[in-house]
Amino acid sequence: MTQTTSPQSHSASEATLSGRTVLISGGSRGIGHSIAVRLAGAGANLVLLAKTDTPHPKLEGTVHTAVADVEAAGGQGLAVVGDIRHDEDVEAAVTAAVERFGGIDVVINNASAIDLRPTEALDMKRYDLMQDINARGSFALSKAAIPHLRTSASQEGWTPRILTLSPPLNLDPKWFGRHLGYTMSKYAMSMTTLGLAAELGPEGITVNSLWPATLIETAAIANLPGGEKMLAGSRKPQIMADAAYALISGSADFGGELSSPFLTDEQVLAAAGITDLSSYAVTPGTELVPDIFL
Repeated sequence: MTQTTSPQSHSASEATLSGRTVLISGGSRGIGHSIAVRLAGAGANLVLLAKTDTPHPKLEGTVHTAVADVEAAGGQGLAVVGDIRHDEDVEAAVTAAVERFGGIDVVINNASAIDLRPTEALDMKRYDLMQDINARGSFALSKAAIPHLRTSASQEGWTPRILTLSPPLNLDPKWFGRHLGYTMSKYAMSMTTLGLAAELGPEGITVNSLWPATLIETAAIANLPGGEKMLAGSRKPQIMADAAYALISGSADFGGELSSPFLTDEQVLAAAGITDLSSYAVTPGTELVPDIFL
């Protein structure tokens, strides 16, 4: 039966992830924050590794307010102030998760930097930032958590997961021509998914990338040229949160093994029986803007 959903469709008493520990990079705001709160509503423990120790003058939310939101939703939260670019901070987050909650069951590579300028206009400092956060950071956090995910895989009836917010690998030259530096960094995240899926799958650890089919209402979009118009054709971050929950909890049924580790929010929700996505629209009735790389 077709289900409908809305950002308020789930209950804080939901506990299908009770006792499971999720380590997420970022999460102070935007999609990562929505995912953290959604999983907390299902009873999960959330460990947030983020730099946002103090309020930003233009952006709402810190890692501490995010943890407060996680706990208000019904989960337990732990803030780890650190930089995904620094190995010692990554190790500290993994250690903190294990010490506080006894292990790690899910890793979510959410932290990401974006700069869509063409090659000549992109300074190397911004290029390095995208490579360090997007490509290296996702690799480093996944790598550090593997021993604990392996332990989680030994638990009967549970499948640990690495979930990375990156696009399917689409080698259409237009995506390289439009914003080469950003494309390289996001595809590196996706190549990490492809490689780890092959490497860790035989050990019972599932690795996927999740990408929105349309633009999502975030500060990053708002700050782009023409951002106001793009926001009108966007969906709310809750759609990605609900898709992440459906994937992690196992409520999305794909009828067997996936042929590809790359999924969109629409594909996951359809596999969970949710096909009416109208309530996620920022501006109901406005034509939705497809996301890049699709």
